[in-house]
Amino acid sequence: MGGFFGITSRSSCLMDVFFGVDYHSHLGTRRGGMAAWDPEIGLQREIHNIENAPFRTKFERIGQRMKGTAAIGCISDTHPQPMMIRSRLGTYAICTVGIIHNADELIDKYLLSSGGHFDAMTGGQVNTTELAAALINQKDSFVEGILFAQEQIQGTASILILRDDGSMIAARDKLGRLPVQIGRNEDGYSVSMEDFAFLKLGYEKERELGPGEIVELRPEGITQLSPPGDKMRICAFLWSYYGYPTSCYEGVNVEIMRYRNGEIMAQNDRETGAEPPVDYVGGVPDSGTPHAIGYAQESGIPFARAFIKYTPTWSRSFMPAHQSERNEIAKMKQIPVRELIQDKELLFVDDSIVRGTQLKETVDFLYANGAKAVHMRSACPPIMYGCKYLNFSRATSDMELIARRVMVELEGEEGLNHIEEYADGRTERGKKLRQAICDKFHFASLEFQTLDGIVEAIGLDKCKLCTYCWDGKE
Repeated sequence: MGGFFGITSRSSCLMDVFFGVDYHSHLGTRRGGMAAWDPEIGLQREIHNIENAPFRTKFERIGQRMKGTAAIGCISDTHPQPMMIRSRLGTYAICTVGIIHNADELIDKYLLSSGGHFDAMTGGQVNTTELAAALINQKDSFVEGILFAQEQIQGTASILILRDDGSMIAARDKLGRLPVQIGRNEDGYSVSMEDFAFLKLGYEKERELGPGEIVELRPEGITQLSPPGDKMRICAFLWSYYGYPTSCYEGVNVEIMRYRNGEIMAQNDRETGAEPPVDYVGGVPDSGTPHAIGYAQESGIPFARAFIKYTPTWSRSFMPAHQSERNEIAKMKQIPVRELIQDKELLFVDDSIVRGTQLKETVDFLYANGAKAVHMRSACPPIMYGCKYLNFSRATSDMELIARRVMVELEGEEGLNHIEEYADGRTERGKKLRQAICDKFHFASLEFQTLDGIVEAIGLDKCKLCTYCWDGKE
């Protein structure tokens, strides 16, 4: 994933942009960057690797190295950015969030034939933000170029541009899979993926951009450059997992949705007779906790934190890139409250079950500390398809997904013809899937939130939500 933040202002804004970008650290762990514009210096840029240290430690003295009345920045889980571009459209800095699946095809079709070239990264990869800029530069204006780029890109691209006059251009991706939100104060405007980032800095929320909408921002005001489209597919996983609890998307708060989601799961368990006799309900921290609170409130079972994550030195955003190292750190962060585990039957709610590797270690850890039984609930349906729009998961193959892998183990390739049945816990195939995962991970029981349940918890029409990772529907 990743996230961006920017301000164009009548006064110095660099430290506000520093804090605004830092508030997106939950969305990425690889690169952080900032670019600024000053009337005397012009455009400046700085990028750092944040895999081994959080964003703030690399940029907390940025005010001594850069200055400006306009600035943008990003947290990236992919390539270094912002990029500084000099082109027929002028000199500008650009951030993108999303993923480009057809990068090689686009380079061959539009760019190499004209004698162009790209800075190659390790392994010969091309920086996707540089590629987006190259597509934009094919046209005679930023608006034409952005519309062209978003039409050609297979995947998703939200774009934030800082020009060499201090103005910004913000474009939400074509189908609005990600939010782009505008804030305002007396000195100017801010652009952010997470609205709480500018609210915390004293800005008022102006509005959210619509799908594919493009706007220009100057301290004096906002100009719409291209209107929004009619079709939206905002990612439903924003609310279930990677959105920050204090954020709102399309008017729906993340934390409130998660409480409601947990309540609906408890109602489903009660109606199907699947509610187990447990002593406590808890969340797999941190994002599973509000779902668990909702479950506990609806079921009447006490909520308890049977283990705590040690985060003073190992924050969520400070995690290695390699899965084996992430698993080890995840294990070391878990500190048990033995009095809440010993001889207790426990039910935990996790935001999702993707591969299940860390979850198995968590359950083993609970049994090792004396748990009598560990029941598991997933706050979203079984993930059947790797995301092809946002890159929110590091999974490189659908067969890394535990639900899909178990289907093949149970029924071979034929199982893939019955994904809808396996996702439904009321069918025989659905029951076998859940039991097989229980056997693998030593769960006393397992249930998933239904697709209808999570849509109800969000409260938007299903046609406005992207649920591809669960049902494969585009």
